[in-house]
Amino acid sequence: MSAPISPAPVTNYKAEYIPAYLSNGLIGLRAGRIPLIEGLAIVNGLAAVHPVDEVEGFSRGPYPLAGDISLNGMKLSEHPERGRFIEQRYDFSCGELRSRFAFEVEGVRADAEHLVFCSRTQPTLVLHELRVTANRDCDLAITIAVDPKDVPGSYQKRETGTPGAEKPVVDGSLLWECHGGLSTCGAAYLTFFEGAEDAKKQREEHDETAPLRTTYSLRARAGTTHVVRTIVSLIPSQSHSEPHRQATRMTAVGAKLGFDRLRQENREAWDDLWRGRVELVGAGRRWQTLADAAFYYMHSSAHTASLFSTSMFGLAYWPNYHYYRGQVMWDIETFVFPPILLTDPQAADSLLYYRNERLHAARRNAALNGYRGLQLPWASGPLHGEEMIRVSAPLITLEQHVGLSVAMAFAQYAHATGDEDFLRERAWPVLEGVAQWISSRVEQTERGYEIKRIVGIAEQREEPIDNAGYINMAAKRVLGEAAAAARRLGRRDAEWWERIAERLFIPWANGVLLNHDRFTPEEGGVTGATPEVLAGLFPLWYCTDPATERATIEFYLGRVGEFVGYPMLSALLGVYAAWIGDRERSLELFEQGYADFILEPFTETDEFSRKKFPEKPRVGPFQANLGGFLSACVFGLPGIRVGPEDPAEWARRPVTLPSGWKAIEVERVWVRNRPASLRATHGADRADLRFSED
Repeated sequence: MSAPISPAPVTNYKAEYIPAYLSNGLIGLRAGRIPLIEGLAIVNGLAAVHPVDEVEGFSRGPYPLAGDISLNGMKLSEHPERGRFIEQRYDFSCGELRSRFAFEVEGVRADAEHLVFCSRTQPTLVLHELRVTANRDCDLAITIAVDPKDVPGSYQKRETGTPGAEKPVVDGSLLWECHGGLSTCGAAYLTFFEGAEDAKKQREEHDETAPLRTTYSLRARAGTTHVVRTIVSLIPSQSHSEPHRQATRMTAVGAKLGFDRLRQENREAWDDLWRGRVELVGAGRRWQTLADAAFYYMHSSAHTASLFSTSMFGLAYWPNYHYYRGQVMWDIETFVFPPILLTDPQAADSLLYYRNERLHAARRNAALNGYRGLQLPWASGPLHGEEMIRVSAPLITLEQHVGLSVAMAFAQYAHATGDEDFLRERAWPVLEGVAQWISSRVEQTERGYEIKRIVGIAEQREEPIDNAGYINMAAKRVLGEAAAAARRLGRRDAEWWERIAERLFIPWANGVLLNHDRFTPEEGGVTGATPEVLAGLFPLWYCTDPATERATIEFYLGRVGEFVGYPMLSALLGVYAAWIGDRERSLELFEQGYADFILEPFTETDEFSRKKFPEKPRVGPFQANLGGFLSACVFGLPGIRVGPEDPAEWARRPVTLPSGWKAIEVERVWVRNRPASLRATHGADRADLRFSED
């Protein structure tokens, strides 16, 4: 396998760029042009009250890369205009960002190089290294800090000593209460200096409101390099009742293992993940670059330690955008979960753990709406899994299809792993609960069973609809999975659920499946152009007869022009064109539905098409879009539908790839707890999914 393609080095940092995003699934960072003075942090599970919407959402954490450089008494932080960006290099193969910059004062110049990564083997740790070389003899001071500046909240504790120890275990620790008092974040850090032996180390011990910081002061000689290595731990109170104490322990563990060993282990962890790289044979370097970036940002945002799932942008945030509040939504299980399932099943398990632990909230939500079973909220808060959508959007509460995606994710995991204990102990409560909800949500009419007054995938509607095609198709699939699980486990209700599924009404006219009951070709705007029902064909894998499938795809692709460029489903459009054999249109739709969303310079996937919506703020990496593209490559184009059968039977349709693409190859996917390989060759009767000898 060749090395993944990283972004080209950035030497001209434009004002419109958003900073590089690094993460390991527990900690997410934005590191600016000069990371010491520009950046922020997000910690998985950390929650605060949103200051405008006044609902539970994500909280920023203390920034672990903060610092300063002083030349002859003049500080970079106080004179950022004297700092000069030189270069940033982002290495996707190992998740490392390297920044070079200079700071100059009256002919004295400090050349600095900063390296940072978030450890995948010790996920509470961020490690960074700062190397500073002065061109002349000067008084040099290098400061390393953990800074909660601009993070809404307040100190609960700030310590530079270690309770019960004469010598501090770390340079300092803090306990930060997030805005609204919903959670706290613990942080601890430890620095290591390499350079002049007479350097003086000083910690800020007296100012109780100052950032945690350590300064090394010395008389620097021209051309001599001085190095400070730092290990920082960030822990949310969701993970530990005394997060600052646990952060101290984890920092000490990191120090014991050592910077170099942790860096090497992180590289090895990424090497192993990259065995699941999606290789697009014949597609060209540009498409491979986009596939590698999607793979990298998806796996950066999910980890075994992601016990609070991940959100629309992973653990990325920048203050230029304020729409999403970090809640967990249906996009994760629908678009992100499937490719993670086969490439990092342990991370996929953690995403589902978040849902398992919050089923009580889903049951209460169903009861509040007058139903039985489990109704998962549209925007699930990190603390308890309750509905946390802004109250200014009341119609969104009729977006009730989240549980269908979640139930299908649990069924997929059980099929992909073959884990009977998981099916019985974790998947069954979800499948049963969502099937109970469907049973109480449907209404029996002369047409069978119907689901009325609901909002489908197209959120822009002013009024609810009846029998949203995608939702009813998903309900049929969930009822089928629940009934099969019930029979396998010797539970009741299988026949009842199968009877509802068989008679659940799917709107249909003139050989085409319809978006909803009242849908006509005259329905205009982006809502009318949204191909909701195509999402029922893929990634839901609702089966219909070949003639209906083809007619439905042709109908919606013929009217998709106003929609392409919007989030989520745009990334899948190329699959549908390939399914009807139109390779040129498939490539065109992947261009418009995915490639046009890419942000420079770090190959992040935006929420909206940059070509179609250049006026929208830059945001990324939007997980539903990149997850949708990877799902298209791993499942949709190869025709892989995960099920209870022998995995050799998962390849279910002939392979047609976009124009110019010859094959899709994945060296390693995980199937039934064994490594397997996937190859989908254009023109093949079926993709080849086979277990590996190792």
